[in-house]
Amino acid sequence: MRLHQQVFIGIVLATVSFGNVGLAASGSTERGIVPEDVIDARPSATTKGQAKPKYRPINPAVVASLRHPSAASELGVTIWRLRPAVAADRGARILVQESNETTELIPERVSSTSRLNAGDRVRLTLESPAHGYLYVIDRERYASGERGTPYLIFPTTRTRNGNNKVMGGKLIDIPAQSDRPNFFTLRRSRPDQVEEELTVLLTPEPIEGIAIGPKALALSEAQVATWEKQWGSTKPETFELIGGAGKAWTQAEQVAAADGARLLTQDDPPPQTVYRVAVKPGAPLAVEVHLRYKPR
Repeated sequence: MRLHQQVFIGIVLATVSFGNVGLAASGSTERGIVPEDVIDARPSATTKGQAKPKYRPINPAVVASLRHPSAASELGVTIWRLRPAVAADRGARILVQESNETTELIPERVSSTSRLNAGDRVRLTLESPAHGYLYVIDRERYASGERGTPYLIFPTTRTRNGNNKVMGGKLIDIPAQSDRPNFFTLRRSRPDQVEEELTVLLTPEPIEGIAIGPKALALSEAQVATWEKQWGSTKPETFELIGGAGKAWTQAEQVAAADGARLLTQDDPPPQTVYRVAVKPGAPLAVEVHLRYKPR
């Protein structure tokens, strides 16, 4: 079944960035990699001397590419999985209305390499250090390699009245915290479905000819193929935040995504996963994010 707001898997796109990724020390990936422009695009830190977060590469091509970081752009992705809150939790909570009851859930970060369960409830958060316009396309992928119909799941008029503009330090929730429901649920539409494949587009100007409404918009295969060919021909390199998986949603992230006025600073949590694409900063880009089911 395609992703939608009742039966949908979400990911949290935590940062879209244009810029450099630098080795933390002496060209060694053992100590981690700092996605410097992702953090530096935010307002300055208030805590002096705070160490920058570090990432590890999770594909083998990354080390060679770091020699030429100036012709690249980045996309950060965080997957949040919701679980019931307990008394000892200190992280921010999201209120979910189910039937006649209100439930408190804690969003926790999930690694991009994690396998997800049918029935998992998840959310997306998006942040871009550069100005641009964000689009998210969902399609199912099956064991044979076949893909389902592509649907534009963001933007819609249901979330932020269709405003898909992004900028440095500003968070965008998908779905918004005020949406009902304010989470997505992962469900297979066929027994042989192995993943949800999300194509994330970031463009410097709005894409013409898209008439969004309150629901996901079916797109033509030909149009999506054109965007993927033009903007997604280069396979991205992937970096995972060291020690990030399992961390709870913070109040800073909650507030920044809720009203759009509060910007994240360099003190606040970075994205969980960073995709680095060999395109010039400011050029359109397309990145595939794969949300894989656990084997039955």
